[in-house]
Amino acid sequence: MADNTLNGHRVLAIVTNYGVEQDELVVPVQHLRERGAHVDVAAVSSDEIRSLVGDKDPGKSVQPDLTLADADASSYDLLLIPGGTVNADTLRLEETAVSMVRSFVKSGRKVAAICHGPWLLVEADVLEGKTLTSYASVATDIRNAKGTWVDKSVMHCGANDWDLITSRNPGDLDDFLGEIDKTLTAAS
Repeated sequence: MADNTLNGHRVLAIVTNYGVEQDELVVPVQHLRERGAHVDVAAVSSDEIRSLVGDKDPGKSVQPDLTLADADASSYDLLLIPGGTVNADTLRLEETAVSMVRSFVKSGRKVAAICHGPWLLVEADVLEGKTLTSYASVATDIRNAKGTWVDKSVMHCGANDWDLITSRNPGDLDDFLGEIDKTLTAAS
């Protein structure tokens, strides 16, 4: 029997076309879709997304649903930012992605980022007053962006009138997805 607890919720996952950590994209997208959420994956271009495992081994290829330029950020409830060092470092150079983060924050909508994904939040300059987690090497960047870094499997921060859900790495996906589910259903 299908779990439709997220029916009516819309999620936008944003990535580059190379270097996203496979499980940080594939597992959340599958999980959210299985629970009834509408999930779109937006990439820089319409070319396939080539994921990596552990930042080095080739992973699954994923076809994006649309490009970042074609995504209407205002029509989504949650912005999902997967990690992968290459993906996150490249994504923060995409002005469209940075603008999307600012749009979600300004409108008080939810953002979920895992592993190196918070680099995009640093670039968007939206972390002042927020408490979050990430891959450990991003901690100094978060602190420099006036956020508070904690070493926890999942952190949910509602400060400044917007929800931010973060996790450290693929090993935290169960906690990360559980918190996303809880946050989206609470908003229903």
